[in-house]
Order: sequence, then C-alpha cells, then structure tokens
Amino acid sequence: MATDFDVVVVGASTAGCTAARLLGQAGARVALVEKRPDMDAYKTVCTHYIQSSATPAIERLGLAPVLDERGAVHNSIDLWTPYGGWIRALEDVPYGYSITRRTLDPILRRMAAETPGVELMTGQTAVGLAGNGRIDGLELEDASRARRRLTTRVVVAADGRDSGLARLAGVPGRVRPHNRFFYWAYWSGVTPATKRARFWFTEPDCGYTFPNEDGLTLVLAAPHVNRLPEFRADLEGAYMRYMAALPDPPNLEGATRESKVLGKLKLPNVSRPAARPGLAFVGDAALASDPLWGVGCGWAFQTAEWLADELGPALQDGNVDAALERYRREHRKRLGPHHFLIADQASARRANPFERAMFRASARDETVMRAFESVGSRRASPAAVMKPSVFARIVRYGSGR
Repeated sequence: MATDFDVVVVGASTAGCTAARLLGQAGARVALVEKRPDMDAYKTVCTHYIQSSATPAIERLGLAPVLDERGAVHNSIDLWTPYGGWIRALEDVPYGYSITRRTLDPILRRMAAETPGVELMTGQTAVGLAGNGRIDGLELEDASRARRRLTTRVVVAADGRDSGLARLAGVPGRVRPHNRFFYWAYWSGVTPATKRARFWFTEPDCGYTFPNEDGLTLVLAAPHVNRLPEFRADLEGAYMRYMAALPDPPNLEGATRESKVLGKLKLPNVSRPAARPGLAFVGDAALASDPLWGVGCGWAFQTAEWLADELGPALQDGNVDAALERYRREHRKRLGPHHFLIADQASARRANPFERAMFRASARDETVMRAFESVGSRRASPAAVMKPSVFARIVRYGSGR
C-alpha cells in the first residue's frame, strides 16, 4: 500500500530529531511532527547533562563539532557520599556533553529539518491513530482546529514521559514513585570555577552543580519530599540554605543568579514497552527515569539510534514489525537494569551495605572507580561492578568509614 511517509515521528526534541535525521540518512521518507510552532522552542525541565554513553550517537549525527563550536562543556562528574567523601572523576575516561536545551534543541531541530527525506511539520498536534489491529496512520490538528491524516508504515512516539501517543494507543506506563522534588536556578560566577559537575548524594537529600556553555551553572537542590513544606514556606531562603549546608558546598556568595528558582515537584519513574506493531517509543516516551542521574538526554540519543539501526534497513525489505520487536528487546536489555536501580534509589532509601562499600572503594581505588564510572555514565551494565576482579577490590577497599 502506498503511504505518505515511511515513518512519522511525533516530537521534535532530542529523541525525535535524532530518529528523524538517522532514518532520513538511511533513505526513509520521514515526517517530523512538533506541536510547538516555534523553531527555537526548547525543553525547560532538564539537567542538560548528556552522559558519555551517548557521545558516539552525537558524533554520528554530525552534532559534535557544532556543540564544540558553541561552547558545550566536555563533562565529567565528582560525586560526594557519606561513605568516603569525594569520588573524583578520572581525566582519561570518555566525556559527554553539557549544554542547555535552549541552545541544543534549536540546533538539533534545524539539523533534522535540513536532512534530505525529512519534512518538519511544526504547529501540529497528534490527535488520533488509525489502523485496524496495526497502526498505519496518524491524524493531526493545527491551531485552527483543521485536521489532516498521514498514512505511514511506522509511527514513532518521541513526545516525552507523558506521551499523548501512548494514551491514544492504549499503552500505559508502569509508574514507580519518586520521593524527592527539585528546585534549581542558573548561575554565573559559581566557585570553585570548574567544568566538572559536582553531585552530592547525602541521603536522603541530593544536590548538584552542572556547568554549561556561556559560563552558566545549573545549581540544583533535590530534597526528600518531607522537606517540601519548608520550601513552600520560603522558597528562595530554603534553596540557599540547602545549598550552603552541603558538604564542601558550592560558593554562591560572589555569584550571580541568572534565572528565577524553577521547580518540579513530581517526576515519577515511568516505563513502557519500547515497541509494538507499527509503533515505537523513544526517549522519555519509552523510559523516563529519575533525572537526578542525568540519563534522559543520553538515552534519547541512544534509543533513537538503536531504533534507526533496526528500522532503517527493514524499511527496504518490508519486515518492519520484526525490526520493531528487535528494537524492543535491545531497549529492554540495555536499559532495563539501569532503570530498575535508578527507580529503586528514587525511593530515597539508605544505601545498602554493598553500595556503601562500593562508594568507599571507588574513593580509594582506581580499578573500582573505573568500573563505577562506566556504570554511572551508562556505558556499561550494572553487572560491571560484580566482576570478580572488581568485586574483590570492593571487599578489600570498601570496609571501614
């Protein structure tokens, strides 16, 4: 059956633009649908930290030199825990990128729109799915309520953790609770002046500073939910006291706050199967984990790349649903264990004995630190810290205070 497009991607943010560009480069006819009409629109709730696991996808897109030219930070992170203090980032590990979404999103959207085979449709909202047992079309509505229908072989939902397409398709997410809330602001002149992110895992509260381009640093408080009344009573005062109380805290006395204090109170962990016949989910639409760990942007790039690698060739031989099933299995295998651990830690529970030993050993031993960093950056499975050679060193160096 002739179709308007091979693929219709809904959501022109990180995951959607990546999927559209890679599929366009594979020879597909792609519609990239975005409900916001402004080419420069961007996501406001984001840590802007892209893990190093996503750097190969960024390089493949041709995005890396553009980010470098714009001043994106080659990131790494120091982690403080009550079990051994600072775990310092190593200099020779792979880097990711830190860049604000107000810079990243327009760049990536234009790159996708300029890709041969990709047609960007802004100001369009997906309001319906078509198909008899298998999705083969999408109904769109513009600001004037005018509707149009697109036929397609595959619909890709890249429309975020509250995916409207998931609701239309009847694919509910599995929700795991989150027992922290977030307040943050952008600052310039934060000291110590460093391009390293700093993360405080203080149990049950957390905080971090993430340096970005143009000298901006995102300074975030992530308290336990039982502290919400304190912040509601005096937001700015509570925010400043919270950051000052962190061990070895960031110095904000001579810094300039460049934004208001922003907040997000509810960010549950949401997961759903990454594909079904005729429909795929990428980025947060497939898996929205606790943003405290900075995984959202990286997984948006990676999941879109995995989908394109499976779907691109299949669009030529016609077996697209088999490709979608392979993508679903790959997504579950590579991200399922990470999401399980992240969702568990989002409960704000205390670290278990093994985690305490791992934190202490990571602060004391380079071998353990390298394994820990590879898991934390999501380049390796959580099983990496259970390798006999690593586990033995965790036992050796992880005892005591």
